[in-house]
Amino acid sequence: MPVIAPLQRANHGSHFRAYGLRGVAALIDPFLGVDHAWMSAPTFPPHSHAGFSAVSYLFLDSETGVDNRDSLGTRNLIRPGGLHWATAGSGIVHEEVPAEAGKTVHSLQIFVNLAANRKDIEPFALPLEPEDVPVVQLPGAKMRVPVGSFHDVCSPLKPSTEVTMLDIALEEGAKLVVPIAAGHCAFVMPIYGMARVDGQDFTHNDLKLPVFPAQDTPHAITLQAPHSSAKVMFFAGQPLHSIAT
Repeated sequence: MPVIAPLQRANHGSHFRAYGLRGVAALIDPFLGVDHAWMSAPTFPPHSHAGFSAVSYLFLDSETGVDNRDSLGTRNLIRPGGLHWATAGSGIVHEEVPAEAGKTVHSLQIFVNLAANRKDIEPFALPLEPEDVPVVQLPGAKMRVPVGSFHDVCSPLKPSTEVTMLDIALEEGAKLVVPIAAGHCAFVMPIYGMARVDGQDFTHNDLKLPVFPAQDTPHAITLQAPHSSAKVMFFAGQPLHSIAT
C-alpha cells in the first residue's frame, strides 16, 4: 500500500499558481520536492541554488516556452515538451520567465538531491529538446520518457542523479502497469483527470498523492483512467540518504 503525501497550494499574485509536494523529502528521496505550476508573468527574480539539481519540464500543452538564463552563461529557450536540468553543485544563479507575454507556462519544477560526495561539484546544465524525448505508444496510453527509462526505451539525458520521470497520458478505460526497480522509491503526481493508482483514485485537486517506499524486490504499480482521460507524472529513484542543503 502507498503512503499518502499532501500537496500544498501556492500562489504569487494572479500570475503564478502551483500544487507543491514539499516537506516530505525523506519520503520521496532522492527527490526534494516537485511543483506543478502555471506561470503567466515573471515571478521569481534571479535566485541561487546549491547542493542539488533544479529541473524544469514543460508540458506539451504549455502555451509558451521559458526563457532560461544562468550564471554559467546559459541562455536558452525551454520549449513545450522540453526539459532543462541544472545541476547546481557548488552554486548557480538562474532565472526562468515566460518567453511570450500574456501566455501561460504549464510546467513542473523538480528538485533532485545530489549524493553527499557530489554536492560541491562544478555546476552544469543539460538541455533536452522536445523532439529528443522518447515516446512509447501502448494500448490506451502514450508515454514520454524525458528522464530515465521504461522497459528498453531510454532517455538520452544523462543527469547527475539517476532517476526516472515519465509523462503518462491515459485514455478513458486504459490500464498500464509501471515497474519499480528493487531499492527504488516511486510516486505518482496527478496532472489532470482522475487517475486510479493501485485501486485508489486521485486528482490534483485532492491535494494528495501516493508514494511507494523502496522495497527489497522489484514490484509494479497499476495506473488506470476509469472515468475519463487522465495524465500523471511518474517519478522513481534510489534513495541517497544525503542531507539536503
